[in-house]
Amino acid sequence: MKNTSESKKSKLWGALPAAPYVLWMVAFIVIPLGMVVFFALTDSQGQFTLENIARGGEYMSVLLRSIKLAAIATVLCVLIAYPLAYILSRKQGFQKQTLFIMVMLPMWMNFLLRTFAWMTILENNGLINKFLGLFGIGPLHMINTQGAVILGMVYNYIPFMILPIYTTMCKIGNDVIEAAQDLGGNTFQVMARVVIPLSLPGVSTGITMVFVPAISTFIISKMLGGGTNQLIGDIIELQFLGNSYNPNLGSAISLVLMVVVLLCMSIMNNFDDEEMEGRIL
Repeated sequence: MKNTSESKKSKLWGALPAAPYVLWMVAFIVIPLGMVVFFALTDSQGQFTLENIARGGEYMSVLLRSIKLAAIATVLCVLIAYPLAYILSRKQGFQKQTLFIMVMLPMWMNFLLRTFAWMTILENNGLINKFLGLFGIGPLHMINTQGAVILGMVYNYIPFMILPIYTTMCKIGNDVIEAAQDLGGNTFQVMARVVIPLSLPGVSTGITMVFVPAISTFIISKMLGGGTNQLIGDIIELQFLGNSYNPNLGSAISLVLMVVVLLCMSIMNNFDDEEMEGRIL
């Protein structure tokens, strides 16, 4: 009995340092999520109802558009970030520090300012059209299009793709690549059979870190997409801050979006597990 009580005390003392983190999670994760679920499943009088979830189906086309644009932006981020992360991971000394700063430098600027800068670049009398006008081209209509929204997503979120891939590639030593080359592998074979499989965990993490904020963004779509390219984040914002104030409907749409994001993350995690098992086998 004495040993049992001492064991319980030691467990309590061991869990004590985690208490602040538990309180933080309860206050800023569990309670807000509970409030979202409560408002989503009740009406303005607090009565249980599924009407909000049903009305959320009216915005299915907007949700599908959000998924499509976020997926395109994520794929573009992978294609751009992968070679950049590989080059960055192979550099040494001053070159590596300089390239790393160039990747992180845009993140030091306010998100709204970065997006507003693209407005001045893409608008009809912006920098690109002024430059093309010197050659008698244009003006091209680039602002308030889906392409502008995707561009804004890629520009703002690509560091979140580069960093996890870079971190994973840094763990792939030059001796591993040299061993593959000594075994007769050419550049393409080394990349396809060594570097890419070993870097997939970083790619998966980057996909999650880009896709989740991209699908729920509303600033980028509002500033670069105009009123004709609304995303699901814009609809949610209107329910809480716009003229059509309806927190119950906004919570229901948020809950649906949350489920979609969790499903996507679950698929990515299953993909990671299968890839890891394949590498082990």
